[in-house]
Amino acid sequence: MNKDGLLYVVATPIGNLADITLRALETLKTVDAIAAEDTRHTSGLLSHFGITKKLIAVHEHNEHQSAEKLLLQLKTGQNIALVTDAGTPGISDPGAIVVDLVRKAGIRVVPIPGASAVIAALSVSGIAQNGFLFHGFLPASGAARRKALELLKLQTVTLVFYEAPHRIVESIADMAIVLGAERRITFAREITKTFETIHSCHLADAIHWLEADANQQRGEFVLLIEAAVVKEAEEISEETVRVLKLLLADLPLKQAVKLATEITKEKKNDLYEFALALKQAT
Repeated sequence: MNKDGLLYVVATPIGNLADITLRALETLKTVDAIAAEDTRHTSGLLSHFGITKKLIAVHEHNEHQSAEKLLLQLKTGQNIALVTDAGTPGISDPGAIVVDLVRKAGIRVVPIPGASAVIAALSVSGIAQNGFLFHGFLPASGAARRKALELLKLQTVTLVFYEAPHRIVESIADMAIVLGAERRITFAREITKTFETIHSCHLADAIHWLEADANQQRGEFVLLIEAAVVKEAEEISEETVRVLKLLLADLPLKQAVKLATEITKEKKNDLYEFALALKQAT
């Protein structure tokens, strides 16, 4: 009986080819085949390092079918490396479906870590308070994007997003509206590439920065938004807390906040954030 092969999940450079690890190179040289998001892109990477291997296409449109084929090959004892165009498979890139199927089949999956756009951006942002939440890409449509941002609005950790150039302006506009123009954002654009840009500003100024130079709207983005600052209970009077709790007991959140604002004269945004925190705590 053939011994099952291994699936190696191999991180590749996000721009600068010198960022590849020695272990990644050794793995790519010794496996029987390489499953790649874009075989043409991966061919260029392999050619640069003088590696010749059989390539198997595994992209978002064929991942389920490809996963089944890869599983059959692994069961014959072949070792396979899984790569994406840049970074680590399965992190806002194809790969998770393959890994899930292979692990469920009882076959060992081995991580080969390397360059990460998320970690690289966080390391130079200076705003990673209390940890971070990596969301990946926001929805493409405006309404769905704003809804997603509303759900993240009160997170007290740094928010991390990926964004494509053709949506960057619209996404930043929605972030300013939903998250608040006073929040700080760090743009990490084209990380490790020739035109790498790291820029921090308030969301209120972000659109102007993007539109002042069309070149800043090109390439791939990691966006980091500073954590929400939720008003603490001790900053709100006991009477206001009492009124808000009474209203929340019988009314929907928005209506309770509206009435509490009229009664107590507190700022609506402060009461809304505090009321939401109360709801989440119960």
